[in-house]
Parts: sequence; structure tokens; C-alpha cells
Amino acid sequence: MIRLTLALTFLIHLTLALTAAAELDRVANEEVDESCNRAAKFLISQQFPNGCIQELKRMNRRNDGQTPKQGVAMTALAIMGLASIGHLPGDPTDEGQAMRKALEFVLDPRHQHNEEGSPSDGYFGNADRSRMYGHGIITLMLAEMLGMGVDEAMDAQIRGSCQRAINLILRSQNVKRQKRNQGGWRYEPGQADADLSVTVWQLMALRAAKNAGLDVPTEAIAQGVQYVRNCYHSRYKDGKPIDKDRGFGYEAGGAAKFSTTAEGLLSMQVCGQYEAPEVIGASNYLLENGPRWGDEWFFYGTYYYAQGMAQRGGEYASTSKQKTALEMLKRQERDGSWRSGEGHGAGSIYCTSLALLSLSVHHNYLPIYQR
Repeated sequence: MIRLTLALTFLIHLTLALTAAAELDRVANEEVDESCNRAAKFLISQQFPNGCIQELKRMNRRNDGQTPKQGVAMTALAIMGLASIGHLPGDPTDEGQAMRKALEFVLDPRHQHNEEGSPSDGYFGNADRSRMYGHGIITLMLAEMLGMGVDEAMDAQIRGSCQRAINLILRSQNVKRQKRNQGGWRYEPGQADADLSVTVWQLMALRAAKNAGLDVPTEAIAQGVQYVRNCYHSRYKDGKPIDKDRGFGYEAGGAAKFSTTAEGLLSMQVCGQYEAPEVIGASNYLLENGPRWGDEWFFYGTYYYAQGMAQRGGEYASTSKQKTALEMLKRQERDGSWRSGEGHGAGSIYCTSLALLSLSVHHNYLPIYQR
């Protein structure tokens, strides 16, 4: 009888504790959602009549008067941020209308270098000077928007533009490189070296496009994953890392950092490597080395951290969700934006879009982040 009473008491306390935890999680999610809604309002308030979402001071144009500096890449990042909290370009809302205009801006043929048969055919990074970094962001966004256009004509335009962009990524990957850089990408399509930051955007774009049914060779993704592995900061024996709980460096052989470790973690999981030793090691590394305000590339790293640890699940997901909210919510400006000197002057569109992608993990709307 005593044992039964103790068991019942334990179950009652456990139920109360779980109920209290669920209520705290609900309240926390509501606070995060309110923050995200304010951020979305800020992003659409920064949209220009031509559909571009970019800060006014950054709307300086090229000599040919065509495209704002990094304007296409930042517009694509804003679209992803808005989509991550459930907005779609076909919605009859302010956010939906803004996304439609933004997509039309990105899809303007002048923004994708389309000289048929040229080595740069399909390249987004030239028009707005965002190079392969921006090209990867834009291509990933288009892959995520496949089937989400306002009509069949827009869907067809997205599909064609995205496939041309994917083909450029594939050609760039095949540039002759040293063994340690094989499978990766750098800032220009023809460069023979590679780095993790540029590579991860291209790799996620390839994975998203393949998921959406575009023509992407499986071996291209496998080669990209191998380059990411090359950046894991550990000695190897028989193809497996010897050093445990390590992170990823910016380049092959480089020292581990928070931002690059988070990049490697997310990209490998997106490509299906959920139980790879590098993924397990990076997850443990990030449990002890989470985001800290003032760190180099805070917003960039936190985006990858939040999404990558959420993919890992369990303690990793709950810890990262709490740390991300703790760091982000108290930094948000009154107008709903986030601002920082990060990234050699990265602006509020960049910071706010990445903050949205970091905070929206509990929604899991974008296909690329769905395990």
C-alpha cells in the first residue's frame, strides 16, 4: 500500500511538472511568435516599389543602373525569413503581397546572367555583386518556393530559373581543385579553392532542389558533403575522426569556430548524415559553445546553430531553442528589426532575416529544415 501511494504521488508530481513545462513552452513560443511577427512587419516595411527588400542606404546602384548592391540576395533571404513563419506569396495579406513582389524582383531576367552557352549562364551573383555567396542563398530560396508561386506561370518561371542556377553551381563544383578542396565552392564560379561558408549555401541549394524534383546528380551532393568533412577539425584514422566533440573550420584544416561548426552541423544533416561522427561531435561541441552576443558572425552562426541543433533533437534542440530566444529577444529593436556591425557592416535586412530563421524552428515550415 505504501509503495502504491508513493508511486501515485510520484506520478502526480511528474504530471504537474510536465504540465508546468508545457505551459512554459507555450508561453515562450507565444513570445517568440510575437517577436517574429514584428520582424516580418519590419521586413515588408523596407520593400521598395520594384519589390526589392533592402535598406535605403544600400540601394546604391551599379553604373548600368540595374541592380542594387546585394539587393537580390537580401530580398531572397527576406523571403525565406517570411516563409519560415508561414507566409506565402499567394496569401491575401500584406506579407503575402510583399512576397509576391519580392519574388517577381528576384526573377527579373536582368538579375540572372543568361547568355546561353556561356560559362556564367544562370549566375545570380554578378548582377548584385553578392557572388557565389548570394547565388547560393537565392538558389536555395527558389528551390524552397517551388510550387508556392501565385500561379502556374510563376511556378514555371521559378523552376526554370532555379534549374539554371543549379547548373551553374554544378559547373562551378567541377572546376579543377586540389584534393582537399574538391567538392567545394568559393566566392566566384571559376575559383579553384574553397571554403565552408560558400560551400554550405550551394550544398543546401542542391539538396533542396533535388528534394523538389530538379535535376541534381547524387554524386554532386556526396562530393559537397566530403568537402564539409574535410573541414572537420580532427585527425582521421580509417576514415573516422579520432578527436571527439570537435567542430568545423572555415577551410580544410582550419580551427573550429562557433559559426562554422554550426554550418557544418546543419548542412550534413540536411544531406541525410544524421548519425555521422562529425555531426555527433559538432553537436556536443555546440552544447558547450553556444551563441554569444558580440561574437563574430553572431546572426549567421545562430541561424545555423538553431536549425542544426533542432534537427538533432532532444537536449540539443531544447538547449539551443532556449539560448537562441534568450540572446535574440532582448536584442530586438522597437521597429522589429535586429541590427549589428556583424559581417563588415551587414545591415538590418540580413540580421533580421537570419533572426527570423533562427527563432522559427518550432514551426518547421520550410522543407529544407524538415528532417
